[in-house]
Amino acid sequence: MVISSDMSLLDAGRPFRVGFLMIDGFALMSYAAAIEPLRAANLLAERTLYEFDHIPASGDHAVSSSGATVDGTLRVGDRVDLDLLLVVAGGDPVRYKGLHVFQWLRTMSRRGVPLGGVSGGPVILARADVMAGRRMTVHWEHAPSLGELYPDLMLARSLFVMDRDRITCAGGTAPLDMMHALITKHHGADFARRVSDWFMHTEVRPSGGPQRAGLVERYGTTNRPVIQTIEIMEGHIADPLTLRQLSTLSGLGVRQLNRLFGEKLGVSTMAFYRDLRLEKAENLLQQSTLSVTEVAQAAGFSGSAHFSQAFKSRYGRSPSDLRK
Repeated sequence: MVISSDMSLLDAGRPFRVGFLMIDGFALMSYAAAIEPLRAANLLAERTLYEFDHIPASGDHAVSSSGATVDGTLRVGDRVDLDLLLVVAGGDPVRYKGLHVFQWLRTMSRRGVPLGGVSGGPVILARADVMAGRRMTVHWEHAPSLGELYPDLMLARSLFVMDRDRITCAGGTAPLDMMHALITKHHGADFARRVSDWFMHTEVRPSGGPQRAGLVERYGTTNRPVIQTIEIMEGHIADPLTLRQLSTLSGLGVRQLNRLFGEKLGVSTMAFYRDLRLEKAENLLQQSTLSVTEVAQAAGFSGSAHFSQAFKSRYGRSPSDLRK
């Protein structure tokens, strides 16, 4: 991954330079959770491991949702050498209309600058059309609207996602976990732990967040590729992925992935995925007022007839009978 494996600049002693592109209305907590670990890393190392610049989307400063201001050190459009450009946004990023920001993000992408987003920032990246073919996450508040606007996005329900030259984060305190992962890649787990301990962040969460322990307990396996694949599946219920896509995202071959699912869970990968989607449908039928057709769509089935047949095969009765 470009963001975390380019060790040449670190070995040479050159600081890793991060630009924070600030959209007015950004969440102060998300911003602080992203930048403070970098400052602490410099402090604990007693040298500059990370440099950072602030880039207001417009004007000389950016204003947070709570009214705090951050002065800019660069401007949108400046030609600058960055190792990572992070977009920090909040409010309603779906309605953001900064065409100059979208254009600059596309320019930076063409130049090969790794891009990231925090909280609503991933929405800005998606709207700039720089997330094609890459997994991403976003704050849960923005996920439904983003999925409707861009159904082809590979949207995961994770605390953070690192996919090659893209890094996205759900916001809140999740940037602490994301930066822990980044610092671990750069300077090792022991040093990253010192940084996390500095903030009394003693329970560092993996990218899948609290779902990870729940999955281990639920399915009785600690096999990392299987758990990661299930997490990917849970993030793609309404827009199911193909076996080939799951294989690519898991980092395993199709046969190897199927073999692991057979050994650990007793079913094939896609049979498990289908049952997972049907479980989601059963919950919706019992707990929501959605029509059967709407439930079928939410569970990733192309039509009501196909959905009813699959549901009856698994549960012994039709969706309509269950609803009654």
